[in-house]
Amino acid sequence: MAKLIILGSSSAIPNTKHANAHFVVKAEKKCILVDCVGSSIVRLEQVGLDFRDLTDLFLTHFHPDHVSGLPLLLMNMWLLGRQQILHVYGLHSTIDKAEKMMALFQWQNWPDFFPVAFHRLPAEEMTLALDDDEFRIFTSPVQHLIPTMGLRIEILENEKTIAYSCDTEPSPAVENLAAGADVLLHEATGETRGHSSAAQAGDVAHKAQAKSLYLIHYDARNADLDQLLIDAGQTFGGKVALATDFMEIDV
Repeated sequence: MAKLIILGSSSAIPNTKHANAHFVVKAEKKCILVDCVGSSIVRLEQVGLDFRDLTDLFLTHFHPDHVSGLPLLLMNMWLLGRQQILHVYGLHSTIDKAEKMMALFQWQNWPDFFPVAFHRLPAEEMTLALDDDEFRIFTSPVQHLIPTMGLRIEILENEKTIAYSCDTEPSPAVENLAAGADVLLHEATGETRGHSSAAQAGDVAHKAQAKSLYLIHYDARNADLDQLLIDAGQTFGGKVALATDFMEIDV
């Protein structure tokens, strides 16, 4: 059984109870972080995970509230003596910018730095990004302000599936990623360009025939959180919940 752990649930502006949206999926061998903000080492420790457990990092897009923690994560792991390789996945433009960002910190001169393998993914629907004996992960481009990808994480042990919309308007690509998913994490920033409302998230979950919907990347400062659940429940008849910081979901 894998575990989905929410490390942050807020949209672009966090508050004291809601960090920016990012999460980790942990199985026996693999520990996969999706997006990297703030101090991910501290967040991992707060949920009982060691930074040495981290095997893979998916960067969904190059907005500060999704990638700003990358330099700190890499530096912290280096200073703490990490030796094993870290695999980092993203669209071509995302990885290009991530490497340029790290170059500003002259990371190529950090002595005895652990290996980092960047994997550039094409902006094509249902790209197979990772395939091993625990997970099969697919990515698809979604409809945001810059190149962005959503994910479908298939857990091979029990044939369960987690889907993540990331930042997007309602998208057929997300419906495909979430087809029959046991858990759909869908953003609920609001019905604006590049984003979705809770009601729209519910409609995507309904069309995808997902089993449960967890709203994430919502306005933690100003939104009526109870109303978000009501709005999503009007368009989706399955389980609806708010993703909250440090929430753990067995999948």
